[in-house]
Amino acid sequence: MKKTTKIFTGVMLIASLALTACGAKNNNNEGGASGSASPSASPSASASVSASPSASSDASAKDMKFAMVTDVGGVNDKSFNQSAWEGLQRLEKDTGASVKYLESKEATNYLTNINQFVRDKYDLTWGIGFLMVDAIKDAAAKNPDSKLAIIDNVVEAPNVASVTFAENEGAYLVGVVAGLTTKTNKIGFVGGIDIPVIKRFEVGFVAGVAAVNPDAKVTINYTGAFDKADLGKAAAASIYNDGADIIFHAAGGTGNGVFNEAKERFKAGKKVWVIGVDKDQSLEFGDDVTLTSMLKEVDEAVYRVSQEMIAGKFPAGVVTTLGLKDNAVGLPETSTKNVSKEILDKVEEYKAKIISGEITVPTAQ
Repeated sequence: MKKTTKIFTGVMLIASLALTACGAKNNNNEGGASGSASPSASPSASASVSASPSASSDASAKDMKFAMVTDVGGVNDKSFNQSAWEGLQRLEKDTGASVKYLESKEATNYLTNINQFVRDKYDLTWGIGFLMVDAIKDAAAKNPDSKLAIIDNVVEAPNVASVTFAENEGAYLVGVVAGLTTKTNKIGFVGGIDIPVIKRFEVGFVAGVAAVNPDAKVTINYTGAFDKADLGKAAAASIYNDGADIIFHAAGGTGNGVFNEAKERFKAGKKVWVIGVDKDQSLEFGDDVTLTSMLKEVDEAVYRVSQEMIAGKFPAGVVTTLGLKDNAVGLPETSTKNVSKEILDKVEEYKAKIISGEITVPTAQ
């Protein structure tokens, strides 16, 4: 597989996040999904993925504290929140900074958890997910001296860094894979909550399928949750029963149920595929049912912005959007196990066209 298809484990977002010319100025578990709107009025930055600068090892880094608040999917969702936490864990290993998380069992925990870290004088507190936006806005407005960051939504405040992704672009590429792999011309999409970030996954995927296989039908099923594996399993069963042989999920912990259903069918001698999301989910659920995954480098974004904080270059007020051109979304190297070279070559063709602007991937219906 060509290098441009790969997203390497060691890639980082470059340190220019804070320097761009477009920038602007409870029930909790402690440890130590996903769910972007990009208002046209928002300042924005386009960061690249590059080699990491040397990790800070000075005493100031060891004195700093970084935290994150999960959405209801929890820190072990095998997906979005887990990826963010892995970014902070790597920060701790590389710099000696202290890191911690609080899990949100329900939406009412978001602000409570964020405020706890603000009161405890954490240097930077992350809100992980689109649904965290109101809590981050509230905490930022009432605590102007605090530093906060959000993944997958935009908060226009001078003490908040916002990071969004072009999920539609990565989803388009796994749509190409699905459209060229299906034998039944029936494909499924299982989403969590119907919000803009998940809609980008859906419409990008559908567009990618249609680009290479206009005869294929894509069935859409939103479960309404990011933390209900049973709902994901039921949605997958319905879609597979209708004849689909591939399902792409963008549902956080709910998507684990899609894998569970596929594995049960595999054990019964019925071959079906799942396309994972956010992380390389073949590493968790196995190559027997994982066709490929759409990587989304949440861990790298969390790590990089936190490193900028340590360096005294926190991108306050900056909105950073990351896509294919930044190697921030895409397919994992393990795709070669179940996806043919011919199909991966086709993925490369479409990737190049998206990056060049020849193809504009839709973001909404």
